[in-house]
Amino acid sequence: MAKVASDELITALDIGSSKVSAMIAQRVAGGELIVLGTGQRESRGVKRGYIADMGATEVAVREAVEQAERIAGLNIENVWVGFSAGGLVSDVASVEVDLGGHRVEQADIDALLQGARESIEPAGRMVLHAQPTLYTLDRVTGVKNPLGLHADRLGVHVHVVAVDGSPVRNLDLCVRSAHLEVKSIVASPLATGMACLSDEERELGVALVELGAGITNVSLFAGGMLVGLTSIPVGAADITDDIASAFGTRRAQAERMKCFHGSANASPRDNHEMIDVAPISVEDDSGDGVRITRAQLISVIRLRLEHLMAEIRRALGELGFDGPVGRQVVLTGGGAELNGIADYAQAALGRSVRVGRPRRLTALPEAHSGPGFATLAGLAHYAASNPVDLRTLPAPDQVVHRARGLGWITRVIRAVQANY
Repeated sequence: MAKVASDELITALDIGSSKVSAMIAQRVAGGELIVLGTGQRESRGVKRGYIADMGATEVAVREAVEQAERIAGLNIENVWVGFSAGGLVSDVASVEVDLGGHRVEQADIDALLQGARESIEPAGRMVLHAQPTLYTLDRVTGVKNPLGLHADRLGVHVHVVAVDGSPVRNLDLCVRSAHLEVKSIVASPLATGMACLSDEERELGVALVELGAGITNVSLFAGGMLVGLTSIPVGAADITDDIASAFGTRRAQAERMKCFHGSANASPRDNHEMIDVAPISVEDDSGDGVRITRAQLISVIRLRLEHLMAEIRRALGELGFDGPVGRQVVLTGGGAELNGIADYAQAALGRSVRVGRPRRLTALPEAHSGPGFATLAGLAHYAASNPVDLRTLPAPDQVVHRARGLGWITRVIRAVQANY
């Protein structure tokens, strides 16, 4: 086995409804991430992002990680795990202290962050992330580092992501059962945004739509941070099931048809292209295969996509993504690999749409460079960023008053309007 310092290694683990994938990366001087090994196995124990079969999921996790270890020539002990199931909620807590015009010192910042931790109100949920984003000086937002500046009041916006505790505990137990230490469980939209979105996109405002196999996560970024997210219990696997049901074939065959012949857009020549469909009873040689046109296949796909896009439009409206038409939507996840999906979504949503792929990773295999592996790459980026989490701070020793009276969405909108 190769010898690499343990603090240079990052192992990402994405447990989805269709696949379990792992990546081992090395962080080198200058912040570059070099991919050393990847692994992938079919996911059999996850339904709609939730662990449904602990044993089957544990086996898939162990095999995916072992494959990545063999390729990298390394043994790893801990992993950063993505959480993509529903129930995620995002909030922004605002905290301020009175400095009386003094110069900001590190002790002031430490006390502010300690008080910010106390301002978190998860309402019975488990907090996944509590990260300071931007500071404020005398209500002027957008300050990245206030150290050394003078101000009457110093404040900070804290981004909080919370979730129902049971699914997270099941995920943690499953990974630990595979004899792996869990460094952190990371919300999938947060990680995916780091892999697919530029800093400018996150500042100006962009919607990230993760088309997973069992679930679609819709998240909104503005002012450089994740400001809202919601989940839709529909995914690319539903398209596969529709195809299998419509043409009486197995799921594996339906998935192959979707990948090789499917499209979100129709054309006149689709009526002349024929596709062979193997019946479910093909093992017994008792059924004769049928032939369908590509147009028939596409009509089934588009029917499900119409329903999904309607749900995405509704989710974007509820998140307040109703600004200028030019605001962009980025598609990721395995469902974003469907031929023509970006053009279809652009017409359905009335916004500019592009497919997001992993970026800024050296030696990433081509097989893992598509939108279906954006979360996996994002987990590596998230770990390499050395994220600050307020939950790890010691108990606060100074009272800090939380700003009240404004909803979190209003606070974010005002902060963004003040600077952009």
